[in-house]
Amino acid sequence: MSTLLDVSDLRVTYSGSGGDVPAVRGVNLSLDPGDTLGVAGESGSGKSTVALALLRLLPASAKVTGSVLLEGEDVLQMKWGRLRAVRWVGASVVFQGAMHSLNPVRRIGDQIAEPLLIHELVAPARVGARVAELLEQVGLPASRRRDYPHQLSGGQRQRVMIAMALACEPRLIIADEATTALDVMIQAQILALLERLVAETGIGMLMISHDLSVLAATCDRVAVMYAGRVVEQGPAREVVHAPAHPYASALSAAFPKIGDPASRLAPRGLPGDPPDPADPPSGCVFRPRCAVAETVCATVDPPLWPVRPDRDGRSDRHAACVHVGSGPEGPSGPATTGLTGTSDTEETSR
Repeated sequence: MSTLLDVSDLRVTYSGSGGDVPAVRGVNLSLDPGDTLGVAGESGSGKSTVALALLRLLPASAKVTGSVLLEGEDVLQMKWGRLRAVRWVGASVVFQGAMHSLNPVRRIGDQIAEPLLIHELVAPARVGARVAELLEQVGLPASRRRDYPHQLSGGQRQRVMIAMALACEPRLIIADEATTALDVMIQAQILALLERLVAETGIGMLMISHDLSVLAATCDRVAVMYAGRVVEQGPAREVVHAPAHPYASALSAAFPKIGDPASRLAPRGLPGDPPDPADPPSGCVFRPRCAVAETVCATVDPPLWPVRPDRDGRSDRHAACVHVGSGPEGPSGPATTGLTGTSDTEETSR
C-alpha cells in the first residue's frame, strides 16, 4: 500500500515586525489510505498551522520549507494551476467553526455545488442530484439545500462542511477542530459519521484537536505537538493511556476518567503557559513546565527516540524526552512509559 500523505521536516516561519517567528519546527507525519491520524496539542502548539500548510493555505507572510507529498507529489513545489486542481479533489479541509466558513448570504446547496462546478466533475444537469446525495450521506434531508447557514443548528452546519469536503471525493480529509464548538451529543454524532465515511470510502483522515479523548476514540495513531514540533507519536490508545512524554501525560491527565472519582472531582491541569515561539527556552522547550525535568534538559533538545525498541532498535512509538532516550545524550537504561500511571484498559471520558 502506497503512502497517502508523507510530511517531511515541515517548517513554518512567520515574518513580523519584531523578526521571524518559528511556528512549526521540523514536523514529520505519514498517513496511509483508510487510516486516521490525530494531531493533538494545546492552543499555540502549531497543529492548525500544519493543517493549513498541507494545502498551502497560509498567508503570504509565512515561509514554508520541507516537503508535503500527497500521493507522491510535493504540494509545496506545485505550480498554482496544479495546486488548484489538487484542492478539493486530492485533499479537502473541514475548518473549525462552520458558521465562519460558510457564506451567510448563499444557500448551502449552492455552496456544496461550487467545488463540483469549479472542477467540472459533474455535468451541470446532475449537480442538484449530487448535492442531494451528499446531504443525505451526512444525515441531512435533501430539502435543506435551499436553507441558509443561519437556519441550521451548529451540528447541521458542521455536516454541511463535511458534505462540501466530500463533494469531489478526495483521498484525504483534514478535519481541523471539526467538533470543538459542538455539544457532546452532536460531537458524538459527527465523530461517528467521520468514522463511517473513512470505513466506507477508504479515504485517509488527519484529525486535529486539543482533546485527546476524541482522538483516542476516533484515530488509529496520534501525534502530540508542543511548541511547533511533535513530542510523541504512536498508536492512539498507547499514547493516551500510557504516554511516554510528560506533556502527553499532562494532556491525558487533564481529562477525567470514567470510573475514577478522584480524576473526575479534581482533574489535573498543567501550570504555566506555552513558550513564546520567538524566544523559546534553551534545551527542551517543555522544561519550564515539566515536573520530571533533569539537569540535562536545560542543554539537550531531545529528538524523537523509539519507546521500548526491539532488538533492532525499531518501535511504533517515539517520544522526544531524555527519559526515553538511551543514547549518549539521554539517561541510560530502558525507556520509561506510563507517566500518568493509568492503564491501557481505562477509558477516557469524551
